[in-house]
Parts: sequence; structure tokens; C-alpha cells
Amino acid sequence: MDIKRQFFTLIIVVIGVFLLGTLGYELIEGWGFLDSIYMTTITLATIGYGETHPLSDTGRVFTIFLIIGGISVFSYGLLTITTMIAEGELQRLLRRGRMDKEIVKLKEHYIVCGSGELGEHIIGELLQTKRQFVVVDKEISNINKFEKKDLLYIVGDAADDKVLIEAGILKAKGIFCCLPFDKDNLFVVLTARELNKDIRIVTKCVEDLSEQKFKRAGVDKTVSTNRIGGLRMASEMIRPTAASFLDVMLRDKKGVRFEEISVKENSKIAGKTIAESGIHQETGASVVAIKSVGSDFLYNPTGSTVINKNDTLVVLGTVEQIKIMADLV
Repeated sequence: MDIKRQFFTLIIVVIGVFLLGTLGYELIEGWGFLDSIYMTTITLATIGYGETHPLSDTGRVFTIFLIIGGISVFSYGLLTITTMIAEGELQRLLRRGRMDKEIVKLKEHYIVCGSGELGEHIIGELLQTKRQFVVVDKEISNINKFEKKDLLYIVGDAADDKVLIEAGILKAKGIFCCLPFDKDNLFVVLTARELNKDIRIVTKCVEDLSEQKFKRAGVDKTVSTNRIGGLRMASEMIRPTAASFLDVMLRDKKGVRFEEISVKENSKIAGKTIAESGIHQETGASVVAIKSVGSDFLYNPTGSTVINKNDTLVVLGTVEQIKIMADLV
């Protein structure tokens, strides 16, 4: 039984005992409501103020059983609360309340559906790059390993509308579908796209035949774990140094990353060359490629390359350097 249900059950039982005592005195002794509930209260609280009115023999027998029942209920309640405190359940309940308030405040965040081995790597990268996100997983055992990282999470089925809404999908920027099986991810994709037409959806794809189904369902990008794994193994054999470059970069404690930055229409560097903009000198990050609207990538742009509005810059730098460049652009 979960903690909320335990509290709910305890409250219902306590209210039930009070109502039973009040109704009993009304029926047995013929007292009014106020006298009956007052007698019930001092009896259950074992205050010992004495009887409100003289009791009949039947009333005394009823009072004996009421005291026994009351002591049993309050002892159970005390034991339940003590157990929850000892096992950390009460602390988790309070933390759940704080998390729910924090999730409501989120916007332009990411949702990670599934926190298995694949999801764990995604979470690590989001933490490293200081993104806001919520983890959704119906397996509490998967969630428990993130307790010490103070992450925002929801225990539930990611294909459930209510769960995704609770995770803030209406205001989210993107959603990762990384459940073990394609059919499960497909249900999440359909639900997510129905709830938010503009959200970016990236999903894991195990079977090649599932790729077209995902696209029809509204996925923005499918990632074939088998294909990427195969290409990586080939690269490790053919070009090991180049292949290890990204691994070393991703593990770097400085947090060096490739990142994309969009040039806004009112950006002060729009229309200037890379050299004129001075973005490398001011930030320390480097522009390694530029993607203009309707054009292919321009790799290794020179200082004389013009930056236009609505271009997307692919930059290389630390998390801090990239943030400075994003603010500048």
C-alpha cells in the first residue's frame, strides 16, 4: 500500500470511529449531537473529564468498546507514522509535494520517458549541460537510483495522458522516448503528439521496420541503437583515435560539448562576418559549422563567412562558453 493510501485509510478510520461513537451515544442514550461528539472526543482522547450525563449500563458497555477501538486505531496510526518516518516514506511524500510544485513551474523543459540504461545516459547528458527535465518511469526501482541526484520525476506510465500532463508536456520543449520496446515507445509518441503538436519527439528504434511507423506517428527523429552501435564498432576498428574523440570530450570534467545556437532576427551579429562579430574572442567557443535555412551545412567556416539571421551555428565549447555565446547571439 503506498503512502498516500495509508494516510487516506488512517484518516477515514479515525473519522469513522468518531462518527460511530457519536451515533452510538445518540441512539443508546438519546443525547443531542453536541453532547454525543463531546463524549466521544473525551473518551477517545482518554482525558478523563467524566461523563457528560450519567450512562446506562448499555452506554457503559458501548464506552468500553469505544475506548478499546479508539486506543487500537490511534496506536495503529502512531505505528504507521513512526514506520513511515523510519523508512523515509514521510520524507519522500514531502519531497513529492515539492517536486510537483517545481514541475508545474517548468517550461521549455525536456521529458525523459524510461530511465533504464539508455535513459540513464540521456539523463547524465542533460545534467552535464544543465538542462531542465522530468523523468517518467513506471518502475520505482529505476527511479530509486536517482534519489540522491535530486531529480524531478514521476512514477507512472508514459503513455498515459494524465502522467504526461503532470510532467508538463503542454509546456515542454522536447520528449525522449527510450522505453525497451518499439510498441511502447510508439504509444508514447502518439500520446505526446496528440497533447502537444509543436513538441520535438526523439525516440529509440529497435526494429528497422518500425522507423516508418514512428514517422507516421509524428516523430521528429528516430535513433536506431543497432545502427549506431554497428557504425561505432566499425569506427573503433578503422579510425580508433577519431572515434574516441567524442568519448573523451563527453567525459571531460570541463563539460566540453557541441551545441547549436540560432541567430535571432534582431541579433547584433546578423549580417557580420565571424571575424567582425568577435564571438570567438568574447566567448572562447568556436563555430565549427553553419546551417542556413534551405541550405546544407557549411563546415569549418572562415573568418570571412557572413552570419545571417535565422542561421543555426554549430559551436564547440564548454557549457559556460556556450551560454555566453547564446546570450551574445
